[in-house]
Amino acid sequence: MILLGTFNNPRAVQGAADYFKTQGVPVSLRSDDGTRVEVWVPNEFESKASFLWQEFLSDPYHDRYLAASWQSGEARSPLKYASSDLNLTQRFISLHWFVKLIFILCIGVFFSFYLFDANTIFSHLQFKAHDPLSWFTPVLLHFGVLHLVFNLSWWLHLGQQIVSRSGAMYIYILFIFSAIASNWAQFIMVDSRFGGLSGVVYALLGYAWVFSAKNPAQPSIVSKGVVGFMLLWMIFGFTDMFFISMANWAHLFGLLTGVVVALLQPNKRTSDTSI
Repeated sequence: MILLGTFNNPRAVQGAADYFKTQGVPVSLRSDDGTRVEVWVPNEFESKASFLWQEFLSDPYHDRYLAASWQSGEARSPLKYASSDLNLTQRFISLHWFVKLIFILCIGVFFSFYLFDANTIFSHLQFKAHDPLSWFTPVLLHFGVLHLVFNLSWWLHLGQQIVSRSGAMYIYILFIFSAIASNWAQFIMVDSRFGGLSGVVYALLGYAWVFSAKNPAQPSIVSKGVVGFMLLWMIFGFTDMFFISMANWAHLFGLLTGVVVALLQPNKRTSDTSI
């Protein structure tokens, strides 16, 4: 037997174990404290189990695991469940530190607009060609609740999946290069009065799109329907049909950055999520 990994939500792990069994992989669960669960599998199933484990870590609360538990029909489990809530706090804690950091910074900057002088904050964080730090800081600026929620929802979802599938290095690469490319593009094509994480989000989308196409044997990070919707949204943004001011060039160059990173990525898959 080999130790596949550990997880701090017994209920979620039980669902994963049930799902593994439906895929022909026997699993043994062990826990000393009823919270931190070790997942063990026979040596001969290591390759398939490792792939299923990474799939679980990328989205541990997917419906497939609950469905597998219902399908198994087992009423008894050696694990004790602390509660039946959504465990949103635990989900957030389990995210990679960089994904959490950007989320917290965006939230902090947004609420600072209501606590301090918004114009002063914006002037410090807006893009300035002569200031390299400001090539990144516009991604922290959001000008409405919907703008903030939309961007951060995609950042959490896509960012963590990319960390789980490709390793932490790729979330750093995507953030750095897409922030620079999207912010410079928007500045050159329009002006410096913009902000938001959407350029980076489109980079994650572009990366996820191409990564899934290059790895058809793995579950898609993002569905084709979602990709199509996001591409149409970007195209409509250029037409000004919705009478909404959007950083369209940031979206486009963010998307292209993500696509290029995915195309240049070697096919060898990594699973280092601890950097």
